[in-house]
Amino acid sequence: MAASTPGQKPAKPEEPAALPLRDRLISGLLIGLIRLLGLLPYRLRVPMMGWIVSHVVGPVIGYRRRVRENLTMIFPEMPAAEKNRLARAVPDQIGRTLAELFSPEDLKATAAATPVTGPGAAALDAAREAGRPVIIVSGHIGNYDIARSILIRRGHKVGGLYRSMNYKGFNDFYVSRISQVGTPLFLRGRRGMGEMVKFLKEGNAIALLIDQHMGAGAPLKFFGRTAYTALSAAELALRYDALVVPCYGIRQPDGMSFEMVIEEPVPHGTPEEMTQALNDSLEAQVRAHMEQWLWVHRRWKEQEITHDA
Repeated sequence: MAASTPGQKPAKPEEPAALPLRDRLISGLLIGLIRLLGLLPYRLRVPMMGWIVSHVVGPVIGYRRRVRENLTMIFPEMPAAEKNRLARAVPDQIGRTLAELFSPEDLKATAAATPVTGPGAAALDAAREAGRPVIIVSGHIGNYDIARSILIRRGHKVGGLYRSMNYKGFNDFYVSRISQVGTPLFLRGRRGMGEMVKFLKEGNAIALLIDQHMGAGAPLKFFGRTAYTALSAAELALRYDALVVPCYGIRQPDGMSFEMVIEEPVPHGTPEEMTQALNDSLEAQVRAHMEQWLWVHRRWKEQEITHDA
Protein backbone atom coordinates (compact mmCIF):
# COMPACT_ATOMS: atom_id res chain seq x y z
CA MET A 1 0.00 0.00 0.00
CA ALA A 2 1.44 3.40 -0.94
CA ALA A 3 2.12 5.82 1.94
CA SER A 4 0.71 9.35 1.87
CA THR A 5 2.99 12.39 1.74
CA PRO A 6 3.48 14.07 5.20
CA GLY A 7 0.83 16.71 5.74
CA GLN A 8 -1.29 15.33 2.90
CA LYS A 9 -4.69 13.79 3.59
CA PRO A 10 -4.90 10.14 2.61
CA ALA A 11 -6.74 9.62 -0.65
CA LYS A 12 -10.28 8.38 -0.26
CA PRO A 13 -10.91 4.91 -1.68
CA GLU A 14 -12.57 4.98 -5.05
CA GLU A 15 -16.31 4.35 -4.94
CA PRO A 16 -17.78 1.77 -7.31
CA ALA A 17 -18.89 3.25 -10.61
CA ALA A 18 -22.62 3.88 -10.85
CA LEU A 19 -24.52 1.40 -12.96
CA PRO A 20 -25.74 2.61 -16.37
CA LEU A 21 -29.30 3.89 -16.43
CA ARG A 22 -30.51 1.01 -18.64
CA ASP A 23 -29.01 -1.52 -16.23
CA ARG A 24 -30.66 0.14 -13.24
CA LEU A 25 -34.05 0.38 -14.95
CA ILE A 26 -34.20 -3.19 -16.23
CA SER A 27 -32.69 -4.64 -13.04
CA GLY A 28 -35.15 -2.65 -10.95
CA LEU A 29 -38.08 -3.84 -13.07
CA LEU A 30 -37.07 -7.50 -12.83
CA ILE A 31 -36.31 -7.35 -9.12
CA GLY A 32 -39.56 -5.49 -8.47
CA LEU A 33 -41.56 -8.16 -10.31
CA ILE A 34 -39.87 -10.93 -8.35
CA ARG A 35 -40.44 -9.15 -5.03
CA LEU A 36 -44.08 -8.54 -5.95
CA LEU A 37 -44.60 -12.20 -6.76
CA GLY A 38 -42.81 -13.00 -3.51
CA LEU A 39 -45.82 -11.62 -1.66
CA LEU A 40 -47.84 -14.60 -2.88
CA PRO A 41 -47.72 -17.95 -1.08
CA TYR A 42 -45.18 -20.29 -2.69
CA ARG A 43 -47.90 -22.69 -3.94
CA LEU A 44 -49.38 -19.78 -5.95
CA ARG A 45 -46.13 -17.97 -6.78
CA VAL A 46 -44.63 -20.82 -8.80
CA PRO A 47 -47.58 -21.46 -11.16
CA MET A 48 -48.22 -17.72 -11.47
CA MET A 49 -44.65 -17.12 -12.68
CA GLY A 50 -45.06 -20.03 -15.07
CA TRP A 51 -48.25 -18.48 -16.48
CA ILE A 52 -46.62 -15.04 -16.88
CA VAL A 53 -43.63 -16.40 -18.81
CA SER A 54 -45.81 -18.71 -20.93
CA HIS A 55 -48.57 -16.26 -21.83
CA VAL A 56 -46.99 -12.78 -21.52
CA VAL A 57 -43.19 -12.83 -21.68
CA GLY A 58 -42.75 -15.85 -23.95
CA PRO A 59 -44.81 -14.63 -26.92
CA VAL A 60 -43.23 -11.16 -26.74
CA ILE A 61 -39.59 -12.27 -26.75
CA GLY A 62 -40.07 -15.13 -29.19
CA TYR A 63 -39.94 -18.17 -26.91
CA ARG A 64 -42.88 -19.91 -28.58
CA ARG A 65 -41.44 -19.41 -32.05
CA ARG A 66 -38.02 -20.70 -31.01
CA VAL A 67 -39.49 -23.81 -29.37
CA ARG A 68 -41.41 -24.62 -32.57
CA GLU A 69 -38.29 -24.04 -34.69
CA ASN A 70 -36.17 -26.42 -32.67
CA LEU A 71 -38.88 -29.05 -32.53
CA THR A 72 -39.40 -28.81 -36.30
CA MET A 73 -35.68 -29.39 -36.84
CA ILE A 74 -35.40 -32.36 -34.46
CA PHE A 75 -38.88 -33.88 -34.96
CA PRO A 76 -40.00 -32.91 -38.49
CA GLU A 77 -42.98 -35.28 -38.30
CA MET A 78 -44.28 -33.98 -34.97
CA PRO A 79 -47.89 -32.78 -35.34
CA ALA A 80 -48.37 -29.02 -35.19
CA ALA A 81 -50.76 -29.39 -32.24
CA GLU A 82 -48.03 -31.07 -30.17
CA LYS A 83 -45.48 -28.41 -31.09
CA ASN A 84 -47.94 -25.71 -30.07
CA ARG A 85 -48.58 -27.48 -26.76
CA LEU A 86 -44.86 -27.63 -26.02
CA ALA A 87 -44.43 -24.02 -27.14
CA ARG A 88 -46.70 -23.09 -24.23
CA ALA A 89 -45.47 -25.70 -21.75
CA VAL A 90 -41.74 -24.99 -22.08
CA PRO A 91 -41.98 -21.29 -21.12
CA ASP A 92 -44.25 -22.31 -18.24
CA GLN A 93 -41.47 -24.59 -17.00
CA ILE A 94 -38.95 -21.74 -17.35
CA GLY A 95 -41.14 -19.43 -15.29
CA ARG A 96 -41.69 -22.02 -12.57
CA THR A 97 -37.94 -22.65 -12.32
CA LEU A 98 -37.22 -18.93 -12.06
CA ALA A 99 -39.75 -18.56 -9.24
CA GLU A 100 -38.11 -21.47 -7.42
CA LEU A 101 -34.57 -20.15 -7.87
CA PHE A 102 -35.61 -16.82 -6.39
CA SER A 103 -37.34 -18.55 -3.44
CA PRO A 104 -34.33 -20.32 -1.88
CA GLU A 105 -35.91 -21.20 1.48
CA ASP A 106 -38.94 -22.73 -0.22
CA LEU A 107 -36.68 -24.53 -2.68
CA LYS A 108 -34.70 -26.06 0.17
CA ALA A 109 -37.92 -27.17 1.86
CA THR A 110 -39.03 -28.78 -1.41
CA ALA A 111 -35.65 -30.51 -1.74
CA ALA A 112 -35.98 -31.91 1.77
CA ALA A 113 -39.17 -33.70 0.70
CA THR A 114 -37.83 -34.88 -2.67
CA PRO A 115 -37.24 -38.63 -3.11
CA VAL A 116 -33.87 -39.72 -4.49
CA THR A 117 -33.92 -42.57 -7.01
CA GLY A 118 -31.53 -44.18 -9.45
CA PRO A 119 -28.58 -46.54 -9.25
CA GLY A 120 -25.87 -43.89 -8.77
CA ALA A 121 -26.71 -42.68 -5.26
CA ALA A 122 -24.57 -45.31 -3.50
CA ALA A 123 -21.53 -44.58 -5.69
CA LEU A 124 -21.93 -40.86 -5.04
CA ASP A 125 -22.01 -41.35 -1.26
CA ALA A 126 -19.06 -43.77 -1.42
CA ALA A 127 -16.99 -41.16 -3.25
CA ARG A 128 -17.78 -38.61 -0.55
CA GLU A 129 -16.69 -41.02 2.18
CA ALA A 130 -13.45 -41.76 0.32
CA GLY A 131 -12.72 -38.08 -0.28
CA ARG A 132 -12.79 -38.63 -4.05
CA PRO A 133 -13.66 -35.62 -6.24
CA VAL A 134 -17.10 -35.75 -7.86
CA ILE A 135 -18.43 -33.99 -10.94
CA ILE A 136 -22.22 -33.82 -10.98
CA VAL A 137 -23.49 -33.25 -14.51
CA SER A 138 -26.98 -32.13 -15.48
CA GLY A 139 -28.76 -29.96 -18.02
CA HIS A 140 -31.48 -27.33 -18.22
CA ILE A 141 -34.25 -29.79 -17.43
CA GLY A 142 -36.63 -29.71 -14.48
CA ASN A 143 -34.87 -27.72 -11.77
CA TYR A 144 -31.11 -28.29 -11.63
CA ASP A 145 -30.74 -26.53 -8.26
CA ILE A 146 -32.91 -29.18 -6.60
CA ALA A 147 -30.02 -31.61 -7.07
CA ARG A 148 -27.51 -29.18 -5.56
CA SER A 149 -29.72 -28.60 -2.52
CA ILE A 150 -30.38 -32.32 -1.97
CA LEU A 151 -26.71 -33.27 -2.19
CA ILE A 152 -25.75 -30.56 0.28
CA ARG A 153 -28.37 -31.96 2.66
CA ARG A 154 -26.82 -35.42 2.20
CA GLY A 155 -23.46 -34.12 3.41
CA HIS A 156 -21.74 -33.35 0.11
CA LYS A 157 -19.74 -30.15 -0.32
CA VAL A 158 -21.01 -28.93 -3.69
CA GLY A 159 -19.75 -25.95 -5.66
CA GLY A 160 -21.68 -24.58 -8.60
CA LEU A 161 -20.55 -22.80 -11.77
CA TYR A 162 -22.81 -19.96 -12.91
CA ARG A 163 -22.94 -17.52 -15.80
CA SER A 164 -23.25 -13.81 -15.06
CA MET A 165 -26.55 -12.22 -16.00
CA ASN A 166 -26.50 -9.44 -18.64
CA TYR A 167 -27.46 -6.76 -16.12
CA LYS A 168 -25.18 -6.34 -13.11
CA GLY A 169 -27.85 -5.04 -10.76
CA PHE A 170 -30.01 -8.07 -11.46
CA ASN A 171 -27.00 -10.40 -11.37
CA ASP A 172 -26.10 -9.29 -7.84
CA PHE A 173 -29.66 -10.01 -6.74
CA TYR A 174 -29.62 -13.39 -8.50
CA VAL A 175 -26.34 -14.47 -6.89
CA SER A 176 -27.55 -13.38 -3.46
CA ARG A 177 -30.57 -15.70 -3.82
CA ILE A 178 -28.89 -18.80 -5.25
CA SER A 179 -26.12 -18.47 -2.64
CA GLN A 180 -28.73 -19.20 0.01
CA VAL A 181 -29.11 -22.73 -1.39
CA GLY A 182 -25.40 -23.35 -0.94
CA THR A 183 -21.90 -22.11 -1.59
CA PRO A 184 -19.32 -21.83 -3.04
CA LEU A 185 -20.40 -20.49 -6.41
CA PHE A 186 -17.91 -19.90 -9.20
CA LEU A 187 -18.40 -17.29 -11.92
CA ARG A 188 -17.80 -18.70 -15.39
CA GLY A 189 -14.44 -17.40 -16.61
CA ARG A 190 -10.72 -17.96 -16.05
CA ARG A 191 -10.68 -16.94 -12.39
CA GLY A 192 -13.84 -18.84 -11.54
CA MET A 193 -12.56 -21.97 -13.28
CA GLY A 194 -9.32 -21.78 -11.32
CA GLU A 195 -11.20 -21.51 -8.02
CA MET A 196 -13.50 -24.37 -9.03
CA VAL A 197 -10.60 -26.68 -9.95
CA LYS A 198 -8.92 -25.99 -6.60
CA PHE A 199 -12.18 -26.85 -4.82
CA LEU A 200 -12.54 -30.07 -6.83
CA LYS A 201 -8.95 -31.15 -6.15
CA GLU A 202 -9.65 -30.95 -2.42
CA GLY A 203 -12.03 -33.89 -2.78
CA ASN A 204 -15.28 -31.95 -3.12
CA ALA A 205 -18.09 -32.01 -5.68
CA ILE A 206 -18.84 -29.52 -8.43
CA ALA A 207 -22.07 -29.23 -10.43
CA LEU A 208 -21.98 -28.48 -14.16
CA LEU A 209 -24.57 -28.09 -16.93
CA ILE A 210 -23.42 -29.36 -20.33
CA ASP A 211 -26.28 -28.57 -22.70
CA GLN A 212 -25.29 -25.09 -23.86
CA HIS A 213 -23.77 -24.47 -27.27
CA MET A 214 -19.98 -24.16 -27.04
CA GLY A 215 -18.38 -22.99 -30.26
CA ALA A 216 -14.97 -24.30 -29.14
CA GLY A 217 -16.46 -27.61 -27.99
CA ALA A 218 -16.41 -31.02 -29.64
CA PRO A 219 -18.88 -31.77 -32.48
CA LEU A 220 -20.83 -34.49 -30.68
CA LYS A 221 -24.38 -35.73 -31.18
CA PHE A 222 -27.54 -34.64 -29.41
CA PHE A 223 -30.86 -35.86 -30.81
CA GLY A 224 -28.96 -37.10 -33.86
CA ARG A 225 -27.68 -33.63 -34.76
CA THR A 226 -24.22 -32.15 -34.30
CA ALA A 227 -24.13 -30.21 -31.03
CA TYR A 228 -20.87 -28.55 -30.04
CA THR A 229 -20.33 -29.62 -26.44
CA ALA A 230 -17.69 -28.66 -23.86
CA LEU A 231 -15.39 -31.54 -22.87
CA SER A 232 -14.38 -29.87 -19.60
CA ALA A 233 -16.34 -32.19 -17.27
CA ALA A 234 -14.68 -35.28 -18.74
CA GLU A 235 -11.25 -33.67 -18.94
CA LEU A 236 -11.38 -32.61 -15.29
CA ALA A 237 -12.55 -36.09 -14.29
CA LEU A 238 -9.61 -37.73 -16.06
CA ARG A 239 -7.09 -35.24 -14.70
CA TYR A 240 -8.19 -35.55 -11.06
CA ASP A 241 -9.71 -39.07 -11.02
CA ALA A 242 -13.15 -37.66 -10.32
CA LEU A 243 -16.40 -39.60 -10.40
CA VAL A 244 -18.77 -38.30 -13.12
CA VAL A 245 -22.44 -38.71 -12.21
CA PRO A 246 -25.47 -37.55 -14.25
CA CYS A 247 -28.14 -36.10 -11.93
CA TYR A 248 -31.57 -34.66 -12.75
CA GLY A 249 -34.25 -32.87 -10.74
CA ILE A 250 -37.37 -33.96 -12.63
CA ARG A 251 -40.59 -32.04 -12.05
CA GLN A 252 -43.59 -34.16 -11.16
CA PRO A 253 -47.11 -33.91 -12.67
CA ASP A 254 -48.34 -31.62 -9.86
CA GLY A 255 -45.92 -28.95 -11.16
CA MET A 256 -44.47 -28.31 -7.70
CA SER A 257 -42.68 -31.43 -6.46
CA PHE A 258 -39.65 -33.29 -7.85
CA GLU A 259 -37.86 -36.59 -8.11
CA MET A 260 -34.08 -36.55 -8.07
CA VAL A 261 -32.63 -39.16 -10.43
CA ILE A 262 -28.98 -40.15 -9.89
CA GLU A 263 -27.75 -42.31 -12.74
CA GLU A 264 -24.79 -44.70 -12.84
CA PRO A 265 -21.40 -42.96 -12.99
CA VAL A 266 -20.00 -42.56 -16.49
CA PRO A 267 -16.96 -44.84 -16.98
CA HIS A 268 -13.67 -43.12 -17.69
CA GLY A 269 -12.60 -43.21 -21.33
CA THR A 270 -11.71 -40.54 -23.85
CA PRO A 271 -13.18 -37.07 -23.18
CA GLU A 272 -15.29 -37.45 -26.33
CA GLU A 273 -16.66 -40.85 -25.29
CA MET A 274 -17.52 -39.66 -21.80
CA THR A 275 -19.17 -36.45 -22.99
CA GLN A 276 -21.19 -38.29 -25.62
CA ALA A 277 -22.42 -40.61 -22.86
CA LEU A 278 -23.50 -37.52 -20.91
CA ASN A 279 -25.31 -36.15 -23.97
CA ASP A 280 -27.05 -39.51 -24.44
CA SER A 281 -28.10 -39.57 -20.79
CA LEU A 282 -29.61 -36.09 -21.01
CA GLU A 283 -31.32 -36.87 -24.31
CA ALA A 284 -33.06 -39.87 -22.74
CA GLN A 285 -34.35 -37.66 -19.91
CA VAL A 286 -35.54 -34.99 -22.35
CA ARG A 287 -37.39 -37.56 -24.47
CA ALA A 288 -39.16 -38.74 -21.32
CA HIS A 289 -40.00 -35.18 -20.18
CA MET A 290 -40.17 -33.08 -23.34
CA GLU A 291 -41.78 -30.01 -21.79
CA GLN A 292 -39.11 -29.75 -19.10
CA TRP A 293 -36.07 -29.05 -21.30
CA LEU A 294 -34.91 -25.61 -22.46
CA TRP A 295 -36.11 -25.87 -26.06
CA VAL A 296 -35.70 -22.09 -26.39
CA HIS A 297 -31.91 -22.52 -26.31
CA ARG A 298 -30.06 -22.42 -29.63
CA ARG A 299 -28.35 -25.77 -29.03
CA TRP A 300 -27.65 -26.43 -32.72
CA LYS A 301 -26.47 -22.99 -33.82
CA GLU A 302 -24.45 -23.97 -36.88
CA GLN A 303 -27.36 -25.78 -38.50
CA GLU A 304 -30.22 -24.45 -40.52
CA ILE A 305 -33.51 -24.29 -38.67
CA THR A 306 -36.65 -24.94 -40.66
CA HIS A 307 -39.38 -22.46 -39.85
CA ASP A 308 -43.01 -23.45 -39.48
CA ALA A 309 -45.22 -22.22 -42.25
